[in-house]
Amino acid sequence: MKVDLARIRPYGDTLDDGMVQLSFSLPLPYGDVAKEAARQLLFKMGFDEPQVVHAQDIGEGFTFFVLFGKCRHTIDSTTVEVVKTSAKRMNFKEINEFIKTRIGRKIVVIGACTGTDAHTVGIDAIMNMKGYAGEYGLERYPMIDAFNLGAQVDNEVLLAKAMELKADAILVSQVVTQKDVHLPNLTRLVDLLEAEGLRSRIVLVCGGPRISHQLALELGYDAGFGPGTLAPDVASFIVQELVERLRKTS
Repeated sequence: MKVDLARIRPYGDTLDDGMVQLSFSLPLPYGDVAKEAARQLLFKMGFDEPQVVHAQDIGEGFTFFVLFGKCRHTIDSTTVEVVKTSAKRMNFKEINEFIKTRIGRKIVVIGACTGTDAHTVGIDAIMNMKGYAGEYGLERYPMIDAFNLGAQVDNEVLLAKAMELKADAILVSQVVTQKDVHLPNLTRLVDLLEAEGLRSRIVLVCGGPRISHQLALELGYDAGFGPGTLAPDVASFIVQELVERLRKTS
């Protein structure tokens, strides 16, 4: 069956049936009233044929729901634009050779989970020597001195370490995003770098489950990477950005 890219809808069982699965909690005690409230809420969201397929009492007057509904709307995928980095992705060997020939020295990269964030899975996948999904982390790159500062690192501590090591790039991982706590934490680092007159010298990159390149740019970063990012994606951007800055200042 040919897909109409100008009229895309979700599907569950058959193409274009619009079927969507959602889950949420309501501050209502488990029972028929709660189930009907959840069903009606789904209809108000714009879904046809809403169905509550699972409801569970989670205590203290709250109920968790799983629902099905049919989406009424479509999207023209041919008009969708995504803001992303223009850096060419290189592999491990190409990145190290690029640094050697175009920069002529090792580069220094510092990474950390900042603020109250204690989730190091993302930064470890990028930084640690063993890497992730078959790709070495930056600690394995012979032309990169990589320093993983770990979790719950204050922005002031990260900045001080970057200044001590004369870092070329700083990577910030933010997994904890409840109530958008990652936003002021990320912008705080930008403010600190600008106050020290270092913002234009250091390549600043952030990543996490709710980070996009567009959001990163809006916050004052040079690039943002979301889920599924691997070390070569980040390293390729950093080294090409450094060379571009060298070109502009030469």
